[in-house]
Amino acid sequence: MNDSNNLLVTLFLLFVPLSLLSVGGGVSIIAPLHQATVLNFGWLTEQQFVEVFAISRAAPGPGSMIVPLIGWKVSGVGGTIVASIGMFLPSSVLAYGVARLWNRYRGTNVHAALERGLAAVAAGLILAGTLAIFQAAGTGWLAWVVAGGSAAILYWRNINPLWLLFGGGILYAVVMHFMK
Repeated sequence: MNDSNNLLVTLFLLFVPLSLLSVGGGVSIIAPLHQATVLNFGWLTEQQFVEVFAISRAAPGPGSMIVPLIGWKVSGVGGTIVASIGMFLPSSVLAYGVARLWNRYRGTNVHAALERGLAAVAAGLILAGTLAIFQAAGTGWLAWVVAGGSAAILYWRNINPLWLLFGGGILYAVVMHFMK
């Protein structure tokens, strides 16, 4: 097997377990994805990871759209296809099977306990992904304050997040301008 095939197999084997871990959606696998692609394999630099993340979030579609972009960066069209299959096929098969069982046991104590447990797992994975992006982007204390303040406002007020994004960006730019 040549190096290109080994790389494609490695990509596939990376994304299969991440697919099954993506309980909270694509954002929930950002931390382990960063760990694997930047720190373990060195396929991407910190800057490239942040750029790929930003593109995936700007594009319409699910948060897991980062996966084909990473596949592309690592191994072109073949990497895109293999990474996408590794990410989307296992979770789709699992979701189909779980949905069939889920409806059968709706309203039971086991169903309610699983919902509460999976919600906590998803929240933890999403928080880990957020921390990984902040670390990869090399942000300082001001970015943490803006993000924390925005999260608090969203928690207590029903406001369009775009206003917070706009206001947070302006606040960050003004403070950074005066801190020079």
